[in-house]
Amino acid sequence: MADNVELLTIEDKQELEAELEELKVHGRAEMAEKIRVAREFGDLSENAEYDIAKEEQAKMEARIVEIETKLRNARIYEKSKSDKVGLGHIVKLLDLDTNEELTYEITSSHKANPMEGKISNDSPVGNALMGKKKGDEVEVKVKAGVVRLKILKIS
Repeated sequence: MADNVELLTIEDKQELEAELEELKVHGRAEMAEKIRVAREFGDLSENAEYDIAKEEQAKMEARIVEIETKLRNARIYEKSKSDKVGLGHIVKLLDLDTNEELTYEITSSHKANPMEGKISNDSPVGNALMGKKKGDEVEVKVKAGVVRLKILKIS
């Protein structure tokens, strides 16, 4: 993923920049204090608090690298009133095999949450829908097989 373009809205970019600033300024300072306090508990080889603090620090640093990579590879996507599916659009679909109506918001990968109806533009369904118009039909390979969808509405 590090070499791939990351589509972000202006809002996505601003949120990531704010999170990065928070982690670098406050997160690192808080983590340094946790490690300092944990060191005071004694022998580091048997110090669970120190081990936990170091593990938390590693996770935070990994998140910083992840955000920096996303921002470095970001391409800003301008949400438009286009009649084509794009990032930030809400798409109402009809599953042609089950006759079930589905609604998804197309988001960047860091905001995707299928349980909330938010799918990434990089997901199989999101990718297949990008650039399509109302009335278009798409076939998408998913783990369970092939899903056939018709676009009913784009907003």
